[in-house]
Amino acid sequence: MKIHAAILYVSYDGMLEPLGQSQVLAYLERLAQDHAIHLISFEKAEDWARLSERQALSARIAAAGIAWHPLRYHKKPTAIATAWDIARGTALGLWLTLRHRLSIVHARSYVASVMALVIKRLTGARYVFDMRGFWADERVDGGLWPRGGRMYRVAKWFERRFLLGADHVVSLTHAAVRIMKGFDYLQGRMPEFTVIPTCADLQRFKPAERAPRDGLFVLGYVGTVGTWYLFDEVAASVATLLRIKPDARFFVVNRGEHDHIRQRLQAAGVPQSAVEITSATHAEVPALMTRMHAGIFFIKPAYSKQASAPTKLAELLGCGIPCLGNAGVGDMAEVLEGERVGIAVKRFDEASLQNGLTQLLGLCADPDVSVRCVAAAHRHFSLDEGVLRYRGIYNSLGEAA
Repeated sequence: MKIHAAILYVSYDGMLEPLGQSQVLAYLERLAQDHAIHLISFEKAEDWARLSERQALSARIAAAGIAWHPLRYHKKPTAIATAWDIARGTALGLWLTLRHRLSIVHARSYVASVMALVIKRLTGARYVFDMRGFWADERVDGGLWPRGGRMYRVAKWFERRFLLGADHVVSLTHAAVRIMKGFDYLQGRMPEFTVIPTCADLQRFKPAERAPRDGLFVLGYVGTVGTWYLFDEVAASVATLLRIKPDARFFVVNRGEHDHIRQRLQAAGVPQSAVEITSATHAEVPALMTRMHAGIFFIKPAYSKQASAPTKLAELLGCGIPCLGNAGVGDMAEVLEGERVGIAVKRFDEASLQNGLTQLLGLCADPDVSVRCVAAAHRHFSLDEGVLRYRGIYNSLGEAA
């Protein structure tokens, strides 16, 4: 009988958060069919206070056969709080690893990796660095840290230790792997890499009967418009679309930013009569996508974004919807244009946007584009494929151990 490796999974994100449930639990519930899994997470006080949700989640995790060890997340003062969380997580993880003879410690992102690296050093467990992007560089590109500042230098020092100490590295994009292969300290010391993008639940985000749209072309936008998303450029694209196709409509699904969206669209010269904005829960989004002929979103093409995989791309493609996006963000351009499921603009000037929209309209007229979108989503962003790749990592490390 084959002996499967026992896993310690460490996440600084809470399981009571939507991200924890979609990007951690969704995988672990399936992986627990073959592996004994102990999960350490850090739960925020406001989430933990919702007793009924906590009890339901605890029952769900137990039903999957996962041993959950929730710890309290501390926020302030930032450095001291994080150091305290790291100390507690490391102590608990070390005890669990020794007590249950866990052979692999899987850390999601950077803070969890500080704990994992200590546990690896003290126990000899194999260490998986699930890096989730260039976190330190995201802080700089997002304007939170100065490049070259003390916090940035410390984070990059840790990143170096994680990459050199990892037995396996998981990257969201092939673009990030190509960049890391150029790091001077990894020359001749490259760890094993596996690319696993941010996956979507394609059982929910799937083609459905299209809602009636009165023959009008509907361009759709889903999700937030702040931080990394370039909504002014989207607004300019909508204005350009209306010049090409005056009877087109722009449909936005968003929570909490409606006034800002209307202001930016108005500033771009988009008439209110051509726009519909609605709020929705995540569960309601797939049904609303049936009203869209195509999707649009632009992301700031910063250095750090080469390691990012936007979830909304997976969800739109899963529903059979082609997209207009931009180059310089992870593998997005390669997926859109390589699979012929969308257009990736390289610049945001009026001529480039008009050319991109014209190509998008032509693509939407292709009767096979929806089928290609769904196939591409399953090929690149399927939860099943993600689980298969994680299982392969665990099995290879377990055999090596």
